[in-house]
Amino acid sequence: MVRQRNATGPGSGRHPSARISRALLLLCAALVPAACGSDLPSSAVRSTAPAATIIAAPISTPMAAVPNIDPYADVPLIDHTTWTDGTDGARLLVFPTQAGRREAFPNTEERAWREVLAKAPDADTPGMRDQFVCHWIWARMVQPTKESWNLEPWRPAVGYQATVQASCNPGGPER
Repeated sequence: MVRQRNATGPGSGRHPSARISRALLLLCAALVPAACGSDLPSSAVRSTAPAATIIAAPISTPMAAVPNIDPYADVPLIDHTTWTDGTDGARLLVFPTQAGRREAFPNTEERAWREVLAKAPDADTPGMRDQFVCHWIWARMVQPTKESWNLEPWRPAVGYQATVQASCNPGGPER
């Protein structure tokens, strides 16, 4: 028969007051990041917690920092689209507006995609949508000043995750 030791029992090396002290230390360490947004000068914010504890504490965004109103709700996100012929076939160039480049409100890619379809209804294919959403989410971060996002209907519809893994260009590099 195997007997388990109680973590706070005799011989464990941990006394109940040590557990309470540790819990208070972790709680204080978790609250330290909240001081980053305070009006106190950085010299007034002190921590007695070990640095490793502070690093290990999870950092979260305060709910007040998450916008609850879309600042670009009534502003176009897509300026225009243009069909061209590329080396491999047709290509739709999508030109975002400045608002489209800055928009960070959650789930706005669907509104932007509807704007693309209003300007280029024949772009409504699963592969093109995945390419667009990939550009909307990732290309805006990697190349925020890229003049247009190029979507090609000849690229295979491989699903969103595979499209992202292919840097928004499944079936071969952008040419």
